[in-house]
This record gives sequence, C-alpha cells and structure tokens, in this order.
Amino acid sequence: MSTDPSNPEPTAADLHSVIQVRGARVNNLTNVSVDLPKRRLTVFTGVSGSGKSSLVFGTIAAESQRLINETYTAFIQSFMPSMGRPDVDSLHNLSAAIVVDQERMGANSRSTVGTATDAYTMLRIIFSRLGIPHIGTSTAFSFNSAEGMCPECEGIGQVSKIDIDQLVDRELSLKEGAITVPGFAVDSWYWQVMAASGLYDPDTRLAGFTAAEWEDFLYKPATKIKVGSNNLTYEGLVTKVQRVYLSKDRDSMQGHIKAFVDRAVVFTDCSVCGGTRLSAAALSSVIDGVNIAQCSAMQISDLAAFVRSMEDPSVAPLLATLRDTLDSLVEIGLGYLSLDRTSSTLSGGEAQRVKMVRHLGSSLTDVTYVFDEPTIGLHPHDIQRMNDLLLRLRDKGNTVLVVEHKPEVISIADHVVDLGPGAGSGGGQICYSGDVPGLRTSGTLTGRHLEHRARLRETVREPRGKLSITGAGLHNLKDVSVDIPTGVLTVVTGVAGSGKSSLIHGYLTGRDGVVVADQSPIRGSRRSNPATYTGLLGPIRTAFAKENGVKAALFSANSEGACPNCNGLGLVYTDLAMMAGVASVCEQCEGKRFTPEVLTYTLRGKNISEVLGMAVAEARDFFPSGQARAILDRLADVGLGYLRLGQPLNTLSGGERQRVKLAIHMAEKSATYVLDEPTTGLHMADVDQLLALLDRLVDDGNTVIVIEHHQAVMAHADWLIDLGPGAGHDGGKVVFTGTPAELVATGRTLTAEHLRAYVGG
Repeated sequence: MSTDPSNPEPTAADLHSVIQVRGARVNNLTNVSVDLPKRRLTVFTGVSGSGKSSLVFGTIAAESQRLINETYTAFIQSFMPSMGRPDVDSLHNLSAAIVVDQERMGANSRSTVGTATDAYTMLRIIFSRLGIPHIGTSTAFSFNSAEGMCPECEGIGQVSKIDIDQLVDRELSLKEGAITVPGFAVDSWYWQVMAASGLYDPDTRLAGFTAAEWEDFLYKPATKIKVGSNNLTYEGLVTKVQRVYLSKDRDSMQGHIKAFVDRAVVFTDCSVCGGTRLSAAALSSVIDGVNIAQCSAMQISDLAAFVRSMEDPSVAPLLATLRDTLDSLVEIGLGYLSLDRTSSTLSGGEAQRVKMVRHLGSSLTDVTYVFDEPTIGLHPHDIQRMNDLLLRLRDKGNTVLVVEHKPEVISIADHVVDLGPGAGSGGGQICYSGDVPGLRTSGTLTGRHLEHRARLRETVREPRGKLSITGAGLHNLKDVSVDIPTGVLTVVTGVAGSGKSSLIHGYLTGRDGVVVADQSPIRGSRRSNPATYTGLLGPIRTAFAKENGVKAALFSANSEGACPNCNGLGLVYTDLAMMAGVASVCEQCEGKRFTPEVLTYTLRGKNISEVLGMAVAEARDFFPSGQARAILDRLADVGLGYLRLGQPLNTLSGGERQRVKLAIHMAEKSATYVLDEPTTGLHMADVDQLLALLDRLVDDGNTVIVIEHHQAVMAHADWLIDLGPGAGHDGGKVVFTGTPAELVATGRTLTAEHLRAYVGG
C-alpha cells in the first residue's frame, strides 16, 4: 500500500478489499481520494463542517443508493426520486449502503417501536398460536387491519375533541367578546355573520343561552340565512373552526393559529379500547393471563423477561428471534421504552438505535452500514453497549462507516479517517487515514484531543437563589422534589431514560424567563435559512437597498426579488403523488433564487446571492460593524462559523439547530437557559469553546441548565443533579445533588463511576 495516507494506491491483491474513492468534490471536499477497508469498522472524525458527512453520506452512500436505483426497470425508476451522480471522479467496490441516521421516524401515528422493529409482528404470531381463546390469525391482533383494530378509534387509540372553553368565555356576551378564537374578534366578518344571524341575542351572556341556542351557536351545519338584503352562509362556531382550522395541516399554520389549535383540541384515550387500539376479541385472548396490549405496554426489559418464560415447541424459533430483538433493545439502552410507544415521539438518538436493532436481526451480509453519531443521547455507561452492537454488525461481515466525535467510539475503530483541518472552505481534506495508534501520534486536531480531559472546576460559583421543583411525577419521575440553583451552571445527567427531560422540560419549560434551546426541528418551510431565522437578512437587505437606491423588498427571495420560475426557492419541486417528490435546480436562476435584475445590484462587489452563499466567518469580515455583525458574532460564538447564511434550515443537524436557537436567545438579558445536549455534533476541540460560551452566559448574569452526558461538561459544572439509578421504572429519582468534586469524591452512581474515571484518566 502507498505510504501517502491522503492518496493510497492499493495493490492488485488489495483491490477488492477496499472501497476506493477518487477525486471527491461534494460540497467542500477538495478532490479527496481515500481507500476504506471493507468488512471493517471505519470512524470518520473532524470538526463540524470539515466534510465528514459530505464524504460518507453525500458521496459513498449517495452513489451506492443511486446505483441500486439504476438496477430497477425504467418504469419503476420513473416513480422514484431522481438522484444525480455525486461530484466524484470514481468510486469502486461499493456494496449496498444502508443509512441509519437520526431522522425522526415519521409522524405516522400507526407506527410504534413494536411495528418498527418487527417485535410486535412476532408477538402477534405468537398470540395467534398460543393465545386462549384462539381468535384467528395474526391479523386479528393487528391495530392496522380491519380485523384487529378497535372500530371506535380505528386503531389510533385516541379520539380528539374540542375543548369548548378554549373557544369561548361563557360569562360574556357576543358583543362583549365571548368568542376567543383567532379571526372572531368583535366586528370581524365571521363575528358579524353570527351576531346578525337572529338565532340568539348577541347581548345575552353565553351562559344564559337555551339548549337550542347553544346548539345553534356551536354546532349548526352550514345554513343559508338572510341578513338585511344579503344571503349569507351561517355555521356554528365548532363547525366553522373544524372546517377553517382543523382540516389544515398543522405545520402549514401560522404560529398563533397553531398555538390555538394545540390548546383547543384535546386528545383522550378511546373509551372503547382504553387506548390499546385493539378490538375486544384481540384483548380477550391471553397467554398466562396477559393480553397482547398489556405485553406492548410493558417496559421492554420486563417484556423480555415475560417472553423468556414462554415455552412451546410450535413457536420455538419465533420466540428465540423475539427474545434476541428484545434483548438487543435492552442492550442498546432502550429497555425503558415499550413496544406501544409511537415512533414519532422518539428522539433522534432513540430512533437511530431502534433502526439499528432492526438491522441487527437482518439476514443480509456484506452490506455497508452508515451511522451518524450513534452515541447521541447516550450516557457513558451506555456507549460501551453501542460499541458492542457496531462490532456485532461488522462481525456479521458488513462494512460499518461511522461519523462520530466520541473518543470511546474512535478507540474501537479498525480504521480512522480524519478530515479537516478546519470547517467549510478551511476543511475538506484528508488529514489522516490509518489506525487509532497512528491517529494519536499524527499531530492532527483530533489526534491531539483524543486524550484531552477537562479538569474539575477549581472554585464553583455561588448561587443567587433557586428554582424549586416539588412533587414531580411526570412519566417515570417518582415524586421528585429538587432545587436548581440560579446564577450558576447546573448540569442534569443520568442514563438515557432516567427522567432528565421529564424533570426539566416537564417542570421548567414555560416558566417566566425560561428560554429553551433544543434540537427540535425549527418550524419553518424549506425557504427558511440562518439569515431569515436570526433576523440577519433585515440589515443585509437594508444595506443593499441603501447602496443601490432601490426597495429593500427586492432582496428577499420571499418577496419582490424572487425568481418567478421557482418562486425564490432556487429549486423546482415536482410532486410525484404517493412517491417522494423530486427537486431539481431551477434552470432560470440556476439556483440563485433571485431575478437577473436583482443580481445586478451589488454591495462592495457582491450581489445578494453571493452574500447569502458566504459562510458566517466570511460574512463577519464583510460586515465589520452594526446589527449584522452583532448577529454574525453570536453565530460564530456558538461554533457555527462554517454555516452558510442561505443554507436551508431543513438541512441542519439537531446540534446545529440548537446552536442557531441559542445564538438568537443570546441577545436577551438575564434569562434562564435550558440546553439539551449542546455537545451534539461538536468535535472535542469545539467542546472547550462551548464551555467558554456557557461560562460567559453565566458571568453575564444568566442561569444555565444543561441536560448533558459529556463528562467535560459535567466536570465544568458548578452544580450537578444526577437522576437514576437506572432507566424507565428503574429511574425517576434524584440520586445525587452537589458539586462535581463531591460526586467524584463520594458518589456511588453510574455517573460518579464514569466521571471519576474521566478526571482520573
């Protein structure tokens, strides 16, 4: 093999044992060439924005999936999204790639952990064979089949109803503003039709309406009425609200409408099936006195024990497979979930681990599995389990490619590819390719930080007061009462499923002055980008307008300056009905989003499209002062210097979304910040920058509360709150509160054990 790690040339004997990448130029990759050993575990490292995802997902996985699609007939391909060939000279020896990412598992309420892992399918077959009384085949136990679903809720398990008291104030009359629904204010058009209907007196308090008037007021179907000389259509308030608001997709609603709908619509368990989704017949069939819904509701670790107690030769192979699946879920740290948990409620990390278990049970071998930070959401105690599963996938004869920052995962790699040296235009190069011992001595940023340890804080800050939580019982919390000190950095930790999010998001979010910066998707369309979301586009448009003596609206791709062909998106989307839509670059504006006229206007030699194509770091030099520079400084402070101003928000990772939100909130004064795993997606070198930022927030008079597993953040805290001792019903208690030094000295929890090893290492 060549000794040049950036461009190794394999011998003929090695030719089919490596994936060859030659001349990759996707995004910021600079003509990258590298060989990756097949049937081995390769970890890709480097700072955020260095090009890891561009190489692994944008080049290798994308080309593998494109080539597989080309094996289908032209007819089938016509229904599939068109995938362009990645910008790469050549790729050799690819195998079928399966991407196991952190994308949420869709909003389909019929998808559960059980259906996503096939565990529920196996359980259905077992019940159809062993359940007493025998009620039919496995479909009789499926809430997705007409045979097995509850007829009342049609297998959803919940029914929705409108809370009337969120629509009206019964103590007021119409003229006094009794209707509190958006768009029904006194004298608005909807209000005028109702007040003039003659069906009730607009001066009478709603509480004084007769039964008939109340029925007409709320539920009357569309009816023609005469008001003066006009024929108008009258609808009852609930009837109109359902038609105008509730028939729309929630994500397309404006913020205040969405907030109203979330308040007014109440989902309750179906009274017929008790929320189990199943028919009475399915619920009547039991094994050892337990029905299938009770099995699905059990914590998976408990269900695994129950399944182990079943013995029957007729389903022995199926029982063995189900046991393996359930044991894998426990092993990977998901034993606290239940099979009836809706897939859409899983975090990105949980979703990725559920998908991983599904692939562990697959009969396929010699596949390339691609993982994106599989340790997200995992306590150090759980990372070893994750490593074991990655190695099991490799040992089945697969090639495993992992994008990861954690030293614990890097240490088990057969091969490491380190990209950098920086982010964005400063990255995109192979800094090192080889084994782990070689990385330690390579002198790269990753190599230098592999053994890096944050030290315990020498002196902790004194709290100014406290935020009290008393009697918390949400989810698995067991009557928890705890004080969170204000004016300091508090880290809340504990294994996945111990109750951290339930405690903090359940009892602090929503209080006055509490600002939450989490990783949830940013509500906004594919038009939104960092410039629009942070308010940066305002001063940029103003500067362009002032320089050129034209209207500021021209410099918005959502307004007058938008390319008419793509409406300012830069892409033309083709809807393929039931198939995934196809996006292609707009031919008229070539993806620049603006009209040719707008692109003739420049600011210091750059047009608006070129400015939006700048990375934050470059834009800081371009805007040396003013409001634009202040916003750009905050984006740089949170480690997003590589992010392009016009990059669509839906392309950002969870960690990047969180840091964009944090940058916006940093403009506010004297707040209580709640951050949820802010180290997500951060290189070890960037964690130090994050710690400095958290210190600055506290020193500016804020309270910072961080839910985090990273030991560097724990060590840097003024105060620790550790939940556990385990996950699910084995957790939900506060097992330690105090300083990190006290935890290391006297703690007996899993967190204490790992933090002690970290600071001692």
